Amino acid sequence: MPKLGVEPKRRADVINATLTCISIYGIDGMTLEKVAEYADCSKGVVTYYFKNKDNLTIEAFNSFLAYYALKIESEIENTMAAGDMIDVTLKHILPPYCDVTEKKINVSQLDGIENMFLSYEDQGRLFVQFFSKAMLDHKLQEVVSKSYTADLQGIAKIFDYGNMQGQMSVEDSQSAAYGLLAMVIGLSFFRVANIPPANGEDNRYISEDYVRRVGGRL
Repeated sequence: MPKLGVEPKRRADVINATLTCISIYGIDGMTLEKVAEYADCSKGVVTYYFKNKDNLTIEAFNSFLAYYALKIESEIENTMAAGDMIDVTLKHILPPYCDVTEKKINVSQLDGIENMFLSYEDQGRLFVQFFSKAMLDHKLQEVVSKSYTADLQGIAKIFDYGNMQGQMSVEDSQSAAYGLLAMVIGLSFFRVANIPPANGEDNRYISEDYVRRVGGRL
């Protein structure tokens, strides 16, 4: 059993180590022994918190998806225009390319949300690993459904806010949010598969164009 008072930190270390292992070895290659090694703890500590690999995978997936929501919520302010809120959202769910790789995976907010970090490359690898497994795993599907339902509601609220403030003109905010999130997911897969647009640019501009079209943003 971990020492009293270190539980949150140790649990966060195990989750970060799990995501690191999945990024390197894939979900099939991730083992409790490898996680313990990367977390600098015993296998017993890992199983104390998560019991088995399935539970650990689900919790890591939850933390992976929660990372984006926490980052977005920390940067959106009530005084922002709706378009700026969408820009913040897109910056995190489909981030611009960045080659910063020396920092370690950290999806814990224990040291502050500003210190949470997932590299561009890790995001892509984790995205494919988790979502490919979710196709056949009902519990992982539930994680995706819960997270994306919340995302859809949040994006729709931003579109509604833009309409209310006269900054946007979105006829159906729910459909617009659905289309934007579906587009981002597809663009994420294309990134991982290394399928660039015909002009060779970062494909995130496609989602930005979509927002301008459906929102009538000036």
